[in-house]
Amino acid sequence: MTEAKTLGTSYDRPASLDNPRSPRRSAKNNFELYAWMFMRLSGVALVILVLGHLLIMLMLDDGVHRINFAFVAGRWSSPFWQVWDLSMLWLAQLHGGNGLRTVIADYARKDSTRFWLNTILVVSMILIMGLGTYVIFTFDPNIVAS
Repeated sequence: MTEAKTLGTSYDRPASLDNPRSPRRSAKNNFELYAWMFMRLSGVALVILVLGHLLIMLMLDDGVHRINFAFVAGRWSSPFWQVWDLSMLWLAQLHGGNGLRTVIADYARKDSTRFWLNTILVVSMILIMGLGTYVIFTFDPNIVAS
């Protein structure tokens, strides 16, 4: 008696519990490599930006006691501080979003679940970055309380 021929081979099967890290499909580009490099570089940049932010806000002069509307207005009247805070916002959003995208890719089992979670992630990131950018660049230090 001869064995029946099979069409599939062992490497064509989808990722399963016995081999959870097996690739779903072969990638034709280096997106994951660039995403990995971005996480490392943005992490270093964020450490510098956040530690500088904390040093200025908490350690210098009177610390948190001097932070009020006038302090923020004076700070955001300078393009340097606008770019500093905008860089911190954008890098933090992109860094965190990329990390969450990786978690979704690792743990979402169905393609439709992965698609909707990634869609919600991208929409929320765009909204937060857009709103933050809008606030930083349109901040009016001359607002009069009514």
